Amino acid sequence: MPSRIAAAPSVEGLDDMALVQRARQRDGSALRLIMERHNRGLYRIARSVLGDDAEAEDVVQEAYLRAFTHLESFRGEARLATWLTRIALNEALGRLRTRRPSVELNKIDAIDDQGAARIIFLPGARQEGDPEAAAARAEIRRLIERAIDRLPDPFRVVFVLRDIEELSVEATASHLGLRPETVKTRLHRARRLLRQSLDETLSTALSDAFPFAGARCARITQAVLERLDTLET
Repeated sequence: MPSRIAAAPSVEGLDDMALVQRARQRDGSALRLIMERHNRGLYRIARSVLGDDAEAEDVVQEAYLRAFTHLESFRGEARLATWLTRIALNEALGRLRTRRPSVELNKIDAIDDQGAARIIFLPGARQEGDPEAAAARAEIRRLIERAIDRLPDPFRVVFVLRDIEELSVEATASHLGLRPETVKTRLHRARRLLRQSLDETLSTALSDAFPFAGARCARITQAVLERLDTLET
């Protein structure tokens, strides 16, 4: 069956509202551009909550389907990225609540360095520009990802939103329903846990942590478009 998602002229230069307007008309290029721009960020956020690659991908798909079938509710009061992030976070947190008992927040915030998982120290890589250095950087990135995964859940989510996605304190607090002071405290503790074991040279690998590109990005984008087609038949 041919796709019912329409094709249209380039949408690259459109602002959020114009892009959403095209997406409301099931413009395939607009839908695809929205997903390509936000796939990695939403995936990182979902993964920071759930700690599982496959479930994080599923959350991203569900978040897009929810967003694309309720585009009329996007009024432009917030950035499109903020709106999508809120949807993905709600989906991820909802799943988390169904699979594990809640923990009292005062106990979570009382976790100190001794109560969190230890992070393995890896010496700095050699100079860049040779295969060994490239392999070392790949290993460092994997080490960072594992270290982030081992942070206590509330610390990990705040760390991903603030230091990887680079959201402001206020935006992070709004997304998570926390006070800004709590966000600052949790971020400080997360950074301290990481600093204990990670050398300063590892900081350059942060921007590459939890990549969402290539086959994975294309797969999730195509899956959402196909599911939207199914909804409209």
